[in-house]
Amino acid sequence: MPIPTPANTLFFLCDLQAVFPLGPLDPAIDFNHLGNLHLGTFDKTTFSMVTPEIQTILLARPHIQNIILFGIEAHICVLQTAIALCQPTFRKEPYTPYVIADCLASHNAWEVPIVLQRLAQEGALVSTTESIGFQLVGDSKHPKFKAFSALTKETKEGTARAGAVLVAGKKLEQEVPSPQVKTSL
Repeated sequence: MPIPTPANTLFFLCDLQAVFPLGPLDPAIDFNHLGNLHLGTFDKTTFSMVTPEIQTILLARPHIQNIILFGIEAHICVLQTAIALCQPTFRKEPYTPYVIADCLASHNAWEVPIVLQRLAQEGALVSTTESIGFQLVGDSKHPKFKAFSALTKETKEGTARAGAVLVAGKKLEQEVPSPQVKTSL
């Protein structure tokens, strides 16, 4: 199993598009700060994100081994995308999907813990934002380590809330807005 590094990993944000009844891409998601790291936003009618356009992007990057998945409707889009990556029909070798447990949602929150089990059974590796982040940074000597470490401390309460609700299935006692933080590695 390949360890995710910035050189061998892509991120997929699974979000329903305008053709689905839940509406368009959330306008609060700002892709502009990603610059050339943002490879595109694609409309789709399939539940899996592994569309012909995405297959073309992946095939043009044979060094990519890992795909980090997060987003909404985990029990549908994230699940079907992970399965398609574990069993690709367009290349010989499977990808290793990493699913970020604290960055998933479903319209029925109780479905998230169930789908996390299913994802693991299908071959996806379930992790957390902090775990994957430190894995990608890799070393405390990395020039962005201090900034990333500070960000994890700054957002630890929101991360704990997300984990409690999305992974452990607990009810949120009071809605507290998470701080808007932008960073890049």
